[in-house]
Amino acid sequence: MSAIKLDRVVKSWGSARAVDEVTLEAEEGSLLVLLGPSGCGKSTTLRLIAGLEQPDSGTVMINGADVTHLTPAQRRIAMVFQSYALFPHLSVAENIIFGLRVRGVSRAERDARLKRVADIVGLAQLLDRKPSQLSGGQRQRVALGRSIIAEARVCLMDEPLSNLDAKLRHEMRTEIRALQQRLGMTMVYVTHDQTEAMTMADRVVLMRDGRIEQIGTPEELYGRPATAFTARFVGTPPMNLITRGGKLIGIRPEHIRMVSQDGHPARVTSVEHLGADSIVLCELDGQPILVRQDGFSKTSPGDGIRLAWKAGDEHQFSQTTGDRLVAAMSEIKAVATG
Repeated sequence: MSAIKLDRVVKSWGSARAVDEVTLEAEEGSLLVLLGPSGCGKSTTLRLIAGLEQPDSGTVMINGADVTHLTPAQRRIAMVFQSYALFPHLSVAENIIFGLRVRGVSRAERDARLKRVADIVGLAQLLDRKPSQLSGGQRQRVALGRSIIAEARVCLMDEPLSNLDAKLRHEMRTEIRALQQRLGMTMVYVTHDQTEAMTMADRVVLMRDGRIEQIGTPEELYGRPATAFTARFVGTPPMNLITRGGKLIGIRPEHIRMVSQDGHPARVTSVEHLGADSIVLCELDGQPILVRQDGFSKTSPGDGIRLAWKAGDEHQFSQTTGDRLVAAMSEIKAVATG
């Protein structure tokens, strides 16, 4: 069953369409990530689901009910924003139960839920502290606790980790994913960080200029990008796009090998040593191409090398539209033998 469904939703700001005929579904108990660059419409789409914005046309369904014209409170959802939005004068416990108190939930029920939620998000020992006494990660856990305690079946998250450092982001995305699976809630998560999308999502909605570029699992967006935009946006480093023989082809840096003979002649222009691997920037037929090597690369700028890749790792795209043209050889073989 679809917990959330958008059907041809449109939202315009003046003459510009921020959300342009968006249709998507989030299955019950799944984590759906809205991914894309700044200004692509992902946060506006989330706000339309939440009821913080009203669509110009189209419908929004939550748990089988048409909520297009309902208020946020009537939609019975939880939401976590980029800003923690904590009350500085209230304790952790008071911040978490604030919504329950406003809705008139009994003291006994509030205390029972608080104990359960504090254990889930790891705040049981910090309930008496004020937000100023917490780290960034702990403040984010308070915001999570506040959304969980409402016991809503749907939770919306708008770039909740963007204010944290890299180490905390890694820890928190693991915790959020584990929490979502443990509670079985449906979550829609907005981010511009493709690492968050690839590591957390059941399905990813990649957006561009207000429209959906591709919907699929992280594996599908990485392994079979529908467009050149998807190919470049998903993957670190991004997929190489070069022209050879009149065709626009894509090869991921990790699928390119340096060989001693045969292959395509190229020249090294720079090398980045990252510890576990190295990124070698080369020039092939006058075009830049990245190669990802395990460990410490022994190549140096100016070196002449030869590059090779398997036919099954090559993707082809239209030079005019950017759409995927031909399935990779490995996909053709899979269809033929399947």
